[in-house]
Amino acid sequence: MYQPSNEELKSVEAWFAEYDAAAEEGALEKLADLAVFPMNLATDVPGGYAAVRQWTRAEYVEAMKEAMGGGTAGLGLESRRTPHFLSPNLVVVETEATMTVEGQTHHMHYADLLVRTEDGWAFQTMVQGGWGHGWPAARRG
Repeated sequence: MYQPSNEELKSVEAWFAEYDAAAEEGALEKLADLAVFPMNLATDVPGGYAAVRQWTRAEYVEAMKEAMGGGTAGLGLESRRTPHFLSPNLVVVETEATMTVEGQTHHMHYADLLVRTEDGWAFQTMVQGGWGHGWPAARRG
């Protein structure tokens, strides 16, 4: 099992600080700059099975526009992230987050695959349950 150095752990924390700042601003193009496309998504269809998709940059920006609107500022978002390094260049980051919107508290649990590029970390795969409304169920083969 790969054991990351403190510097490697800090580099992932710094990447998320940059991501969180862009998300707070609603800077969707900046968020897209922090990704590798096509981006893989894995979720599930409520009451069904898993669903998978790939997004282009334009699809990602449009989806985030719908999900985030003008950004996450003022949402009372708190995240606890746990990185699991598979190698020096691949890290799965599990996140448990709590968001408060209009007095309602929402809990989220998701994971991202970050890949190290020549320009630094980038996210390439998002995994979270519940996004698959209207998506076709995944099929083997």
